[in-house]
Amino acid sequence: MDIKLPLAVLLIAGGAIGLVVPDASDDRLGSAYDGPGASTETSSLAPGERLDVVRQPAASSWAEEVVLDRESDGHFYADVVVDGQTYRMMVDTGASVVALTEQDATSMGITWYEEDIAPVAQGASGPVEGVNTTIRHMAVGYHEADNVRAIVITNGGSMSLLGQSFLSTLENVQITDDRMVMSN
Repeated sequence: MDIKLPLAVLLIAGGAIGLVVPDASDDRLGSAYDGPGASTETSSLAPGERLDVVRQPAASSWAEEVVLDRESDGHFYADVVVDGQTYRMMVDTGASVVALTEQDATSMGITWYEEDIAPVAQGASGPVEGVNTTIRHMAVGYHEADNVRAIVITNGGSMSLLGQSFLSTLENVQITDDRMVMSN
């Protein structure tokens, strides 16, 4: 007998992923799924039998982890995507917010007026002037965050910093030896 698979249920337990083939006689399933991607192939699996699959992150989900290697200058750098454009930022776990250079901010479409510039942070050499802003959407790897607080540093800075306003959206940021691992 041909069995139409209404929906496959993903099981994630202890890091293992498998597919459960629902029992076609289960009344809770209702009618067979006939939407996009519906399968009409027959199944040789017994009801409830697992089929192991290879884990592949979907384009809209978070991959297991992002691993950054320490560069020769002793810092970690991440490729950050904002509005489809990639910006290289130094990861700064001590910075409370994402800090953008004027060039990166302008490229992201962030605008400001001269009268908007004010002290926005305290640096080692005194007050840091800039503009408070929000980055609507940004991503590192498949990890995405919305409405990330940021500042535009208007009096210098050669590289944007990936600070805690983004890093705190991750469950874990760990440095071991010369590797930084970001994960959810």
